[in-house]
Amino acid sequence: MSGESTKELVLRALEEDAQASYGDIAERADVSKPTVRKYIKELEADGVIVGYSADVDPKKLSSRSIALVGIEAESEQFVEVTEALKALPPVEALFASSGDHMLMAEVRGRDGTEVGAVIRSDILTIDGVTAAHPCFLQERLK
Repeated sequence: MSGESTKELVLRALEEDAQASYGDIAERADVSKPTVRKYIKELEADGVIVGYSADVDPKKLSSRSIALVGIEAESEQFVEVTEALKALPPVEALFASSGDHMLMAEVRGRDGTEVGAVIRSDILTIDGVTAAHPCFLQERLK
């Protein structure tokens, strides 16, 4: 168990397989199913687990394009910019970043043209956004 708490073991099991049953997680964490259920509810209530999703290989999507978009924003408008980005349906995920860009958004569309239109018409028109730098995902390697 390498010093991890039961709650950490439950969380790690979910990170590795979000579709794992309570029974599978209980077996991996060496606890009962009711204990797993309790910890998952606590993790959700505490905002540690914010949702469940499927990992997608962009190369296998014949009618979808996914881009990670680095976004720059005016510092004094950061909160307003993030709220506006979170409200856009094509933005699947949004992250604050300490890397090359202030924000990173996962944007999905039918194809590159649609993703480009979202960037031009929706993201770049948000008051306070100063730049958007897309990187289209080609193939999931892991």
